[in-house]
Amino acid sequence: MVSLLSRSARAFALVALASLPAFAANYTLDGAHSRIGFGVKHMMVSTVKGSFKAFSGTVAIDDADVTKSTINVEVETASVDTGIEKRDEHLKSADFFDVSNHPKMTFKSTAVKKQGQKLLVTGDLSLHGVTKPVTLTVEGPTKEWTNPWGQVVRGASATGKLNRKDFGLAWGKVTEAGAVVVAEEVSLEFELELVKAAEAPKEAKPADAKK
Repeated sequence: MVSLLSRSARAFALVALASLPAFAANYTLDGAHSRIGFGVKHMMVSTVKGSFKAFSGTVAIDDADVTKSTINVEVETASVDTGIEKRDEHLKSADFFDVSNHPKMTFKSTAVKKQGQKLLVTGDLSLHGVTKPVTLTVEGPTKEWTNPWGQVVRGASATGKLNRKDFGLAWGKVTEAGAVVVAEEVSLEFELELVKAAEAPKEAKPADAKK
């Protein structure tokens, strides 16, 4: 299963990179050092945190005009993890993500705006067969630096909110005391490490070719 997900992620990254604008620096998400998570109120008291373990994505950053940057992310919904197996199985069921019919969730940016030192990134979120706009508040990206393995990396973090019922995730119960078991509002949390894509080797000019 893991190998299949990794092959799917690599294929997605290759296709997405090919479609990124040529003027921007292109990056892929480092799955080992990134997190795509969420939080939701339980019983109107505590906040349950979770994340997705399998995802891939590409980011094109135009440092000359950051509003021309783009982001494209794909998530495997079956990889949801809240730390409780029984709860995760419920989230994978038809009550929530319905992973057998909706195995992927995607986010594709449509607009980037500056807001002080932060960015507002609006994009189309496709989840559970529904596509709606969602806006993320982004801190970063950081400047590039080279890690000990010779990779050029940079980072960014983002937060946002959505109403799960807008995406057909309508399951809900209310206790006898009037407490909502699972809140409708879901907070989104992204911690991303971006690895710069290697530049394709330049073709030799006719004058440089061996005779």
